[in-house]
Amino acid sequence: MFTVTPIPAFSDNYIWAISVDGDDKIIVVDPGDAQAVEQYLTRNNLTLSAILITHHHNDHTGGVAELTAHRDISIYGPANSPFKGITTALRNGDEIELLGSTFKVREIPGHTLDHISYLVESEPAQIFCGDTLFLAGCGRLFEGTAKQMLQAMHYFSQLADDTEVYCTHEYSLANLSFAAAVEPDNNEIQLAIKDCTLLREQNQPTLPTSIGQEKKINPFMRTEQNAVINAASAFSAKNLHSEVEVFASIREWKNQF
Repeated sequence: MFTVTPIPAFSDNYIWAISVDGDDKIIVVDPGDAQAVEQYLTRNNLTLSAILITHHHNDHTGGVAELTAHRDISIYGPANSPFKGITTALRNGDEIELLGSTFKVREIPGHTLDHISYLVESEPAQIFCGDTLFLAGCGRLFEGTAKQMLQAMHYFSQLADDTEVYCTHEYSLANLSFAAAVEPDNNEIQLAIKDCTLLREQNQPTLPTSIGQEKKINPFMRTEQNAVINAASAFSAKNLHSEVEVFASIREWKNQF
């Protein structure tokens, strides 16, 4: 199992630094801000050994050119990405070996068409999922479809409940506010609001979350639950007959929330 440390960037991004005890080499995930990474490396006397990219958006890739200008390291990312800085292109089912562990690649389009995640099957497992799954939320559908994003939620749902979820934004309280609107009687959401509020008051990250928690609080992973179906139907002012329709309805609701 890795040690995973958040490097804050911009207003609400986390660049994840992955390390192994006793090794000065680290991997970073989605380095949108090169200076934040450089400062972290210098402060902790660490060496950057690789970069993982989940998708092409600039707040995830904007620091790559600067970080690699004087380093000969691999930049892993989706094969179909419009971002041109990737040196090792990855496709669904690929596996890469880094820091003595295997990262399993899954294509999870929806937020963007080139989005991938990286799963490390440690104890517990750890998944780096960019802007697809958030604590109590999911990414906006900028390029993909509700069906694609729902398929990603199904993939996450079948992972072990204790899998640690490392997404890339501190959106938790806003997402939980929406989740509470969808399911006002869900006590697990209220407990998560209390926990996350306390963490933010202490300027601590609310992440990682876990798959088990998301299955209890995240409306986008609860589209088969009657409470979510009823809330989505009320928002759409019509009966919804499929899980995709329910997902699409609450995603549109969240866009307006």
